[in-house]
Amino acid sequence: MTQSSSLPLQGIKVVEMGQLIAGPFASKMLGEFGADVVKIEPPGVGDPLRKWRKLKDGTSLWWHVQSRNKRSLSLDLKAAEGQEIARRLIAEADVLIENFRPGTLEGWGLGYRELARLNPKLIMLRISGYGQTGPYRDLPGFGVIGEAMGGLRHLSGYPGQAPVRVGVSIGDSLSSLYGVIGVLLALQERARSGRGQEIDVALYESVFAMMESLVPEYDAFGYVREPAGSALPGITPSNSYPCNDGRYVLIAGNGDSIYKRLMRLIGRMDLADDPALAHNDGRSLQAERIDTAISEWTLQHGRDEVIEALKEARVPAGFPYTAADIVADPHYLARGMIEQVQTSAGPLKVPGVLPKLSRTPGRIGAGGPQLGEHSNDVLAGLGLSDAQVAGLRERGII
Repeated sequence: MTQSSSLPLQGIKVVEMGQLIAGPFASKMLGEFGADVVKIEPPGVGDPLRKWRKLKDGTSLWWHVQSRNKRSLSLDLKAAEGQEIARRLIAEADVLIENFRPGTLEGWGLGYRELARLNPKLIMLRISGYGQTGPYRDLPGFGVIGEAMGGLRHLSGYPGQAPVRVGVSIGDSLSSLYGVIGVLLALQERARSGRGQEIDVALYESVFAMMESLVPEYDAFGYVREPAGSALPGITPSNSYPCNDGRYVLIAGNGDSIYKRLMRLIGRMDLADDPALAHNDGRSLQAERIDTAISEWTLQHGRDEVIEALKEARVPAGFPYTAADIVADPHYLARGMIEQVQTSAGPLKVPGVLPKLSRTPGRIGAGGPQLGEHSNDVLAGLGLSDAQVAGLRERGII
């Protein structure tokens, strides 16, 4: 496979004003494919993510995933001098990413209208809880709230129990992905028109877009989809099943031919040959009966034995991977999904880059930067002298 030395977004300049997850996740992806990302952080404290979850040498390990390939500029955006430096930086940028509450940047004189006059080619990605318009725009909104309003939390967990969360910040990450799609679309359009534009991504909308047939089913039948535990309602069989070693296996036997192979494997020819169960709509009416038959079989065997038998029968199956399972898995390793980067705390395993391009794949150059590590270089690139930079530092602007 021939690889180009040029990355797809080489030459694209990105300024990131975001914090925590949604905005920084989006700029991370752009940086992995060659964009020059300058991350603006508050002097002295930096992005709060630096102190989230597990720390090593005082810095979050998450930081080295979320902020890899970025340059850190410490800058007080609440100060007039800091705002002027931001304008100078944005004047030369292709993309600005922010995830403050709507109106915050306008209050600093850094709204899209002002910046577009300064740089008509600017593409501005704005990620917020409820979007830049509408009656809820000014309410604070984190990913958990977006997941709730978008419909995901209601479907998570088991009937009659408190809704549970997905174990990662899925609402933020989905919004980041939509944001990156928006940036790439805007860059494509700008190549024709020469003009930038504003991209408005709301956390709740990004989650809602994943809700499949939730609304049409309600509109057509008044049907309100409810939580169903580990099952996939209306798609049968697709569930988790207990084994005799206390572990679980996930089986997706919902294709018509796959279903027949599964039933033959577990010795249930009555279910395999029943015409009423030949297709998914019929099977879904008898989901409990089918799941009970599969569970009776899995409970006679250990998890690994079950998975091997299903593999031989060409039935999609797996088990819930832990972090230990992931880093040891030969398929993860073969596809470059576990990489090692050098950080201030030493070598660290991190997730690989997606998506995988055949000729111009993305890359991880380094882990997350130290706070303000690149301030001198960035400001020198704007034409500031060493004395001017020193003065900004003395006044707490950087």
